[in-house]
Amino acid sequence: MNEIAELFKVLSVDTRINIVELLKKGPMTVNALAEELGVSQSAVSQQLRILKSADIVRNKRDGYWVHYSINEEALVKCRDKMEQICTCGCEGSLPSLQRYREALKRELEEVEKKIAEAE
Repeated sequence: MNEIAELFKVLSVDTRINIVELLKKGPMTVNALAEELGVSQSAVSQQLRILKSADIVRNKRDGYWVHYSINEEALVKCRDKMEQICTCGCEGSLPSLQRYREALKRELEEVEKKIAEAE
């Protein structure tokens, strides 16, 4: 549980979320991320250090450049945990989503019936 809590804590900062969003498109360097985000390279490096220590991003040296990319396994863990604690009733699986759709249809029918009675 502590590992997941730490993961959510790391992802609770807007800049880090923006970095993750950019890296989902593909590997990027600190310079490219800084330019996209409109912040300094040192600010990006600091956030990448935190994301890397949480194993959310990985880096690969290519000569002079270091390319950062997403650790998809970490994001899958995060998504799976969110699905476990989700309260919307969907639970992320197809049968659960179908049951949720049917419940919404019944609720909509009740609302439409009440509207018809009120008219």
